[in-house]
Amino acid sequence: MSTPLPLEQLQSVRGGPLYVKLRKMIEDAVASGRLKHGDALPAERDIAEAAEISRVTVRKAIDELVEEGLLVRRRGSGTFVVKPVPRMQQPLSQLTSFTEDMRRRGMVAGSRWLGRGLFYPTAEETMMLGLVSGARVARIDRLRTANDMPIALERTSLPDDLLPDPDRIEDSLYLCLLDAGIRPVRANQRISAVLLTDEETKLLGVPPGSAALSVQRIAYLETGRVMEMSRALYRSDAYDLVAELGIGSPMKPQD
Repeated sequence: MSTPLPLEQLQSVRGGPLYVKLRKMIEDAVASGRLKHGDALPAERDIAEAAEISRVTVRKAIDELVEEGLLVRRRGSGTFVVKPVPRMQQPLSQLTSFTEDMRRRGMVAGSRWLGRGLFYPTAEETMMLGLVSGARVARIDRLRTANDMPIALERTSLPDDLLPDPDRIEDSLYLCLLDAGIRPVRANQRISAVLLTDEETKLLGVPPGSAALSVQRIAYLETGRVMEMSRALYRSDAYDLVAELGIGSPMKPQD
């Protein structure tokens, strides 16, 4: 059985009951990087056979690691590593780019291009971006990373006259637009919780069935024209969206 766990050596390892030794073996594999965030453990039956121990022993070791948060069980999918990742907070009161967010935290923002170019718009893009007949839309799809760790999936659509050549974007879309004198001044955002598809979990490196924060943004130019519409899926185990609320004036009693 191909596995980063040397299960055939478990019986010869010193250090207490078998379930304790198995638990430590899994912990060591995670700490050393042989098992990474999102990796699946072998089935309990396969672990038991390879280590020549009972499934009750395997279950006890895994149960304790699930309670500690190092592993998670997904019904119908298996058991996965959920090695903790640094959590980041994004204030909702500021309109900033992903690159700016990461720079403020002392992290290096990166992108893996999933697709970009000029396309015929969908009905939604035509309506939201106010496109005229015959206009095309600049569409960019990216996997965003922070210090090489996958953080978010982004799809952004803009009118083609604002971004006639999507290939000229390097890291930051907003910096690219700023070079052309284009800058958003306000935006509306809608946030919801969603379940990721199997393909999305693979790209973000999270277990199947994981949830994400969906952030839909409509950004406007100073003229009131819509500059972009975008949707980003942020890993819910790594990102917190924070809003600062003010206290309104107290209501006056009715006469």
